[in-house]
Amino acid sequence: MAVNCMISFMTALAAVWVLMPSLIRYLKKVSFNQTVSEYSLEEYKEKGKTPIMGGILFIIVPLVISTVSMFFLGFSRDLLILQLTFAGYGLIGFLDDWLIAVRHNNDGLIPRRKFLLQVLLALVIYIIYRVGGGELTLRIPFTGKAVALGHLYLILILLMFSGASNAVNLTDGMDGLAAGCCVSSFAVFLILAIRQGNVHLAGFYSALIGALIGYLHYNVHPAKVFMGDTGSLALGGALAASSLIMKQEIALIVIGGVYVLDTLSCIIQIGSVKLRHKRVFPYTPIHYSFVLSKEKGGLALGEVQTVRIIWLASAVFAVLGLIVALN
Repeated sequence: MAVNCMISFMTALAAVWVLMPSLIRYLKKVSFNQTVSEYSLEEYKEKGKTPIMGGILFIIVPLVISTVSMFFLGFSRDLLILQLTFAGYGLIGFLDDWLIAVRHNNDGLIPRRKFLLQVLLALVIYIIYRVGGGELTLRIPFTGKAVALGHLYLILILLMFSGASNAVNLTDGMDGLAAGCCVSSFAVFLILAIRQGNVHLAGFYSALIGALIGYLHYNVHPAKVFMGDTGSLALGGALAASSLIMKQEIALIVIGGVYVLDTLSCIIQIGSVKLRHKRVFPYTPIHYSFVLSKEKGGLALGEVQTVRIIWLASAVFAVLGLIVALN
């Protein structure tokens, strides 16, 4: 297994590292650039010339590597679920990015249609999971017990998949932020897959982590490319699928602590503005508040410093999540 993981990791890292410049040139050629909202911070208006859809590469490469591995290692239902989720949510994100790029504004998929597609895909994944004999139980960490949810498990899956994909999407707001956090998050599932002896999943996570590190070479500040919804929705969906097949639904909340906090900050902010007509945070998602000047209520940290701090927080959440997952 160790050899397979190392080969998958190095192959994905090299492939993304070598191929990304060509993808960036193509995206610039067809003018698939980031469209900056009029409500964005002034500091981020200059990012409007940066190409999006860089996530295409770190989706395709792990999918190809893991598919080839199945020819040698045999079929895996768990890997199939993970692949379908990764590719499916990536496709939804790609459609959203493509509409934004061709229209040259932020009007991609209508939010309710985007959400509907996410829910429908989660339903498909749930059906495949059930046909394969998947359990409708929720494991309670530290107790050694599992609660049978019955049909309520479907509701949990729908919330988990749509929530995770959108949460990573919210976190993808600074150079290198989402990709760096996801390296920590998927490292937990890699460790779990190795402990379970699941060579298929271990190979996939190794390839994905390698692809993300290769992508980060071009995405750290100043970013030469962004993953777009193509990448963020795929990564969030993959996190949800991983927690499903490994029965780590509760651990996912801890592993993805950064994404959870970003999402909660938006929910709290919107609720406060509507009910109290006041803001709780200077700006949301909350990671933007770190870079605002102190006069505006922020911490006046630079973008690079902010990203590194949140990377560290993500690593801490990953360790805590691993502890929860193992108990």
